[in-house]
Amino acid sequence: MTQKNNPPAPRLFPGIRTGLKKGWNGFVWLLKIIVPVSFATGLLVYSGLIYKLDFLLTPVMSWLGLPAAAALVIIAGIFTGIYGTVAALSVMPFSMDHMILLAVFTLICHNLIQESIVQGRSGINPFFAAAFRLAAAFVVTFCCAKIMGITPQTTAALSAGTLPGTQQAFSAWLAVWAVDTLKLTIQIFFIIMPLMVMLELARIFHVIDVVIRPLRPVLSFLGLDKSCGMLWMTAAVFGLAYGSAVIVEETRTHFYDKEALARLHLSIGINHAMIEDPVLLLPLGIPPFWLWIPRLVAAIIVTYTFSVFSALRRQHAQRTGHKKIRHY
Repeated sequence: MTQKNNPPAPRLFPGIRTGLKKGWNGFVWLLKIIVPVSFATGLLVYSGLIYKLDFLLTPVMSWLGLPAAAALVIIAGIFTGIYGTVAALSVMPFSMDHMILLAVFTLICHNLIQESIVQGRSGINPFFAAAFRLAAAFVVTFCCAKIMGITPQTTAALSAGTLPGTQQAFSAWLAVWAVDTLKLTIQIFFIIMPLMVMLELARIFHVIDVVIRPLRPVLSFLGLDKSCGMLWMTAAVFGLAYGSAVIVEETRTHFYDKEALARLHLSIGINHAMIEDPVLLLPLGIPPFWLWIPRLVAAIIVTYTFSVFSALRRQHAQRTGHKKIRHY
């Protein structure tokens, strides 16, 4: 008598239902962030108030080797994401060197409010996450400017009047915003739902290790813990916004070492959406090297630096504790 294998259906269909439920919950949670943040940012752009914030960054533009008007592009990127950066760069008369620096900056630091909230819900302080990405963007852009030989003296002035403006009626703007937001949410829905189902099925049928195992050398090279493979892959492929439901759900339902999770968030804060975001900037003629390599190198440096700092801190704590015991 031969023994029949257990059919997969009893595990398959409950897994699909669980994945759909998790995907829907994550999608609704994400909508609560996307809709109000997108609407508030859109109002800032429509009213022109966002372009009056340039005084916050203009003093340091020359330090980065950029003209003063570049502050407006950076602010638009910080609030609206890569799409806002592409829209601004496509109509403003920047040199290729300046476009490269702006691309480097906004690839690291874009859509800061929404993505910092996502990171805050998945293991790191959102204010620290935002401040860190902003600081990293300045440092990496400054280093790239030095490597490229761009100095304040080589920076040509641009008029802020070249920025795209809006003359449309508020009702017309509102209609455009609603359609764009609907398109975005539909895209996110069709990414989150199948992804959460596949993730749940992969967990049920024990195939996650099979998928992650080839990534372990990559994770080690990046200075990340192998337990964070699924989180890193999600952020690297889908980004912090599209992949937010998966990232939040994973960190909520599974235990991760606090230090390993901190390294992961520092890394993906700098280097995420490695496919879509750089590709959006390629039509502007920006060399691929500058779209992929600087933030990858920066992410590696940050994770290794954090690891060394953590090791030194633990060593110091052990020595301090040993001294206290000895004196006692």
